[in-house]
Amino acid sequence: MPHLFARHPSCSSFALSSLSSRRHVLGAVAAAALLAACGGGSDSSPETKAATATLAVLETTDLHFNVRSYDYFKLAEDKSYGFERTATLVRAARKEFANTLLVDNGDTIQGTALADYEAVVKTIPCTQQLSMYKAMGALGFDAGTLGNHEFNYGLPFLNQVLGGGLDVEGVDAKQKCAGNSYPVALANVYSSKTKKPLVQPYALLERTVAAKDADGKDVKLPIKIGVIGFTTPGIMNWDKRYLEGKVYTQGAVEAARQYVPELKAKGADIVVAMLHGGLDGAAYSESMENPGLYLSKVAGIDAMVMGHQHGVFPDLSATPAFSQSGADNKAGTVNGVPAVMASSWGKALGVIQLSLKWDGKAWSVDKTKSKSELRNIQTGKDAAGKAVYVEADASVAPLIETQHQAAITYVKTPIGSTDFRMSTQFADVGDPGAIQIVNQAQRDYVAAYIEANLPQYKGLPVLSVSAPFKSGFQGAADYTDVASGALSISSAADLYLYPNTVYAVKVNGADVKDWLEAASKRFNQIDPAKTGEQQLISSFPGYNFDMFTTPDVQYEIDVTQAAGSRIKNLTYLGKPIDAAQEFVIATNNYRATSGKSFISKLDGSSTIWASPDANRDVVIDYVKKHANITRVAHGSARSWRFAKVRIAGDVVFSSGPNAIGVAQAAGLSNISLVAADDGSGKGTSKYRVNLAD
Repeated sequence: MPHLFARHPSCSSFALSSLSSRRHVLGAVAAAALLAACGGGSDSSPETKAATATLAVLETTDLHFNVRSYDYFKLAEDKSYGFERTATLVRAARKEFANTLLVDNGDTIQGTALADYEAVVKTIPCTQQLSMYKAMGALGFDAGTLGNHEFNYGLPFLNQVLGGGLDVEGVDAKQKCAGNSYPVALANVYSSKTKKPLVQPYALLERTVAAKDADGKDVKLPIKIGVIGFTTPGIMNWDKRYLEGKVYTQGAVEAARQYVPELKAKGADIVVAMLHGGLDGAAYSESMENPGLYLSKVAGIDAMVMGHQHGVFPDLSATPAFSQSGADNKAGTVNGVPAVMASSWGKALGVIQLSLKWDGKAWSVDKTKSKSELRNIQTGKDAAGKAVYVEADASVAPLIETQHQAAITYVKTPIGSTDFRMSTQFADVGDPGAIQIVNQAQRDYVAAYIEANLPQYKGLPVLSVSAPFKSGFQGAADYTDVASGALSISSAADLYLYPNTVYAVKVNGADVKDWLEAASKRFNQIDPAKTGEQQLISSFPGYNFDMFTTPDVQYEIDVTQAAGSRIKNLTYLGKPIDAAQEFVIATNNYRATSGKSFISKLDGSSTIWASPDANRDVVIDYVKKHANITRVAHGSARSWRFAKVRIAGDVVFSSGPNAIGVAQAAGLSNISLVAADDGSGKGTSKYRVNLAD
């Protein structure tokens, strides 16, 4: 049985029900698969009184344009991720299950140098598909939704790559382009111009399933599958420069309550919610970033695919990432609804096996017999302990080879040199080697703008914060690590991973302390009296570990204290910081507009300048201007240290494999290697930090 259900009836129509005028069509590969499904097989028996079937919902999420298993920063293959390997899992699942539905959950078109190349450096023509979508077309996706990063390049570009039809200010809705080859559904983003959904809120797919009747006979029966999508309302802050006044958002729960009944009224037998968001136990609000616990409770939703958080669900490890009330990792359900979150970057395929029952007129889902699981591209380890991965699908790479090579040529463009290895492997314990240059670039850029354009702020000190955006969450390769020698555009992209833009905020000394207190949640509270081993790093993301890297600001972090009481001896220019003194802080658009968990002022209200320029481009320009980057001038300014305290046992953390030389080169004499393999399965090593030194 081909991977797409045969169309029903008589393979003559493919229905996409929509409140939007925008239409999508299947690409040639998917259309061919549909036509193939029209041939032969068992008799179609709509009059069958009772039957059962299994529908396998297959999910990719947060692919972030990782078509290939290739690191454009290191210019090398990395088998630990990549859609070309997920594709292998998809094809295997289609052989296993007679009925499959393949959906993508967003954050698809941004994330690699290839993505930036096709969007910004040499924008692809209207007649050409994005490489990511071209690769996905080879697999014939059935539907998808949009993540927050789909909006990073602006609405005109999004309109182009989706094929046209976005009726919104500043966009040519009549534009007809190559498109993405599968229907996109998004229910909670609206055009300010039309007051209608930006794209269709849902799609109603009419298909035929292979089933068995009460006598065990093979039959084919019609089914209507509703797919509905949701993204995070945070897009209005993160991409404000592109979206303000052009679109607006609705909460996922509110949108679901509006549109799921419509899907049901139009005959949807089952409804699959595609949530570009995850799970958060906080109270629900319309602006909630990860509302999965609440969306799952909306009547009529039969299955839910999740993403955005780059996590996994279900997670059968001893300490699952999502353990909120209602999240059942063993059952693979969220409030009883079968659900998956398939990691990120193509590392896994989410599979929900929905158990379907036919009563002679319609299908229903037996959630108690359904099953959710993740299928990882890493299949195990070899005899030497090295990770083993599924082979890449050979059909994917040739489809994008020309663009892949063009992106490699682009990122090799030389822009300067460095006399030291710029790494985030020990940023958590004090090495500013890959952070300082970002802060310097941001600070100089903002200061120059204020000098030229904002005379009212000329008397305020300008500082900058940044964070180790790559800090090991994804494993041993997930660190910024730029070798000494020539610097290229790929080096700058490694130093600043995201396509954020520079923002400047005005705060006071008290805010600075509170900001640093929030950032220090990166660390667990350490008990000085405990003789056993204690883990230094908490689950607080490394990309939120904002830090200063300048001699002007000095402070200590006392990890033996509770969160909120850790910042000690905070000084500015050698004196205790004045709580009332005002500062301008250079940061990024995400932190400036969505950093209320740091300080309340980081909600956009304290922004004095929203720059149109990407942080990464600012770093590139800074390196070009200075050319010869040195550790003395650009990688040795430590603003913070751990408060000295004696601990009875060992305080340990994980970092890159056997990288003690990086710590030593940075002058971190209090770091030592404990074990080459920390046992995490991520390829990282275990280190000890002496907090008394």
